[in-house]
Amino acid sequence: MSDIAIRASGLSKRYRIGLRQHYGSLRDVIAGKFFGFRAAGVGSGRRPSGRFVGDMIWALRDVSLEVRHGEVIGVIGPNGAGKTTLLKILSRITEPTEGEAEIHGRMGSLLEVGTGFHPEMSGRENIYLNGAILGMRRREIERKFDEIVSFAGVEEFLDTEVKHYSTGMYMRLAFAVASHLEPDILVVDEVLSVGDVQFQEKCLGKMSRVAGSGRTVLFVSHNLAAVRSLCTRACLIDSGQIRLLGKPDEVISEYLTSFRSSESPNDNLLAERSDRSGSGRVRVIRFEARASEDQPGHPRTGSDAEFIIGYTSTENKNLVRFEVGFVVVDQDGVAVFTCTTKMTRLRIFHDAPPSGRIVCKMKSLPLVPGTYWVNITMKDEWGLADSIMRAASFRVIYDGTGEFIVIPSRAAGHVVVHHEWAITSESMFPR
Repeated sequence: MSDIAIRASGLSKRYRIGLRQHYGSLRDVIAGKFFGFRAAGVGSGRRPSGRFVGDMIWALRDVSLEVRHGEVIGVIGPNGAGKTTLLKILSRITEPTEGEAEIHGRMGSLLEVGTGFHPEMSGRENIYLNGAILGMRRREIERKFDEIVSFAGVEEFLDTEVKHYSTGMYMRLAFAVASHLEPDILVVDEVLSVGDVQFQEKCLGKMSRVAGSGRTVLFVSHNLAAVRSLCTRACLIDSGQIRLLGKPDEVISEYLTSFRSSESPNDNLLAERSDRSGSGRVRVIRFEARASEDQPGHPRTGSDAEFIIGYTSTENKNLVRFEVGFVVVDQDGVAVFTCTTKMTRLRIFHDAPPSGRIVCKMKSLPLVPGTYWVNITMKDEWGLADSIMRAASFRVIYDGTGEFIVIPSRAAGHVVVHHEWAITSESMFPR
């Protein structure tokens, strides 16, 4: 048998902007006939050079790749780079415009977790339905049924219609079904962000076991620490092309370097960024991190700090149920902490102006010195309005003026917390 599991040669995929792409599925045919769906056009934003030709965009351009049996390849890159398009072509969901791909072995895909779930059916029924859609035989589903339910943690709601599930429960059950496939080749697209922190750890453990089982895995993720620990090689895709293929450390380093060279900490390019998701009704246009309003400059460890987000509404009207949040991540993409208006029960944004700036004030910034990134998300009454991964970077310094006298190195962790000590001569355990 050939040592090659996947061989892609000159893969390219072209889309017409503003028109719905049809993949020949029954669902799309029915939807097109009865409802006449049309996709929304591409929102305003900077177009990557070389990808647009008239009203056409090359989502993927001349990509060639070989993956050997037993390899675990991490695929990284900015949003809109072409990562998901590549996986959809390899999974036979869509056909390439040019080029070809050879797959040697049974393939399973975890691309859109939850595809095929029916809201009117119970969790039990959807396990069988979704398992069949993903290619599992009934006997295989029955054998793994208890394990799937236990992994998802939805035992009490198994016979409840999934339309009554919370989003987290729905996604946990969907991932549990999909992750129990046993194909020769597994294609995975950003599934480690499913559910709460505890379930994400279970997901990461499951992926680690899959990666160590000798199966071939193609793994797309923004979690660079997971890519570093799980993968034998990594592939950096940008603007529809492979920029670098090699050892995970080398590829991740190139990825981070490209971000640092293209984006400065407090620049004004956010309004032009095209690698974003959401409806676009509200857009992030600026980010700044500073010590405080009366003390500009880099935020300082142990001192008060401010995080400022500029925004604008494309509809030029007040915003209802406006929510804002950001996640501070380290250079591996691992979340350090999260701040959202919802966490603080802030009600002031129920009638926010159409454009402005939002200031998040923080007492005694706990970050140790170094460079960090922020992922920014905005929601309005209709749902996700704008989301940008690695929207901007900022630097934290230590000058000895804050709460802490001595700061540990980065090797000891990312945060330093307020704490107090006391000592007494009394025994902790009286005789």
